Amino acid sequence: MTEQFAKTDKKRPDPLPAGANAGRRKPSFFASWRKPTILPGFGLTLGFSIAYLSLLILIPLMVLMLHAAGVGPARFWQLATDARLVSALQVSFFSAVLAALINVVFGGLVAWVLVRYRFPGRRLVDAMVDLPFALPTAVAGLALTTLYAPKGWIGAWLMPLDIRIAFTQAGIVVALVFIGLPFVVRTIQPVIEEISREQEEAAATLGASRFQTVFRVLLPGLQPAILTGFSLAFARAVGEYGSVIFIAGNKPYSTEIAPLLIFVKLEEFDYSAATVLATVMMLISFVMLLVVNLIQTWTRRRYGYGS
Repeated sequence: MTEQFAKTDKKRPDPLPAGANAGRRKPSFFASWRKPTILPGFGLTLGFSIAYLSLLILIPLMVLMLHAAGVGPARFWQLATDARLVSALQVSFFSAVLAALINVVFGGLVAWVLVRYRFPGRRLVDAMVDLPFALPTAVAGLALTTLYAPKGWIGAWLMPLDIRIAFTQAGIVVALVFIGLPFVVRTIQPVIEEISREQEEAAATLGASRFQTVFRVLLPGLQPAILTGFSLAFARAVGEYGSVIFIAGNKPYSTEIAPLLIFVKLEEFDYSAATVLATVMMLISFVMLLVVNLIQTWTRRRYGYGS
């Protein structure tokens, strides 16, 4: 036994003296990129991705901001605070937020029904959700105007009740709900599919009511997907043009949206006002989406769905 332990001790490497690793430098962040990986071509794909995003997104936005900044601070503030411009921004952003909230509620219900229940025609309903993706926005605007106009199929029934949809801000919200619904449904639907029924059954076994099961068991896991769907629907609605101009009425200071006002300014060769309006829209959208993403990150960390 003594000889065996002696042989074992000989195989053990001598411990490094204290401070031997002190002079060694940790690999830098950029040096770690050069480490060999299982998938080759990292440098090539990274360079292509940066160039592609720069050409399509970064450079056009930089040119837009530089052109808007070229008018000078005083002129920029004058154009950005114009009454017609402010009114168009209020109509666009208020309608987009309201439509996104409506889509979160009813889009979540549609996703839940499609996943949790089996009924005749379910595949047809599932396919109809994607219809706004394939339908041209101008066709959608004409169809909605035909339905909700004062003499339309639905508008004629609402007129005796003194309810007007077409050519009002309500019509804008209807159009934005139509084009934004698929974004919410297709974002929430895969997450619901991953939630097993056992969680609901366990909650019911422990005495939880339906209300408690929905708000304490299901919603925490769905919150990141709900916020993502809201962000996509909101981003889609803010810049919508084709489906809105037919049903909005396009009245300045009332139902005129910001994208339409940009087009009007371009037709009037007022490029400064158009670029300033586009820049203000971009900045407001960026701030709102940043806030939503921060809330989404906080939600993931709170409920343990992300680091």
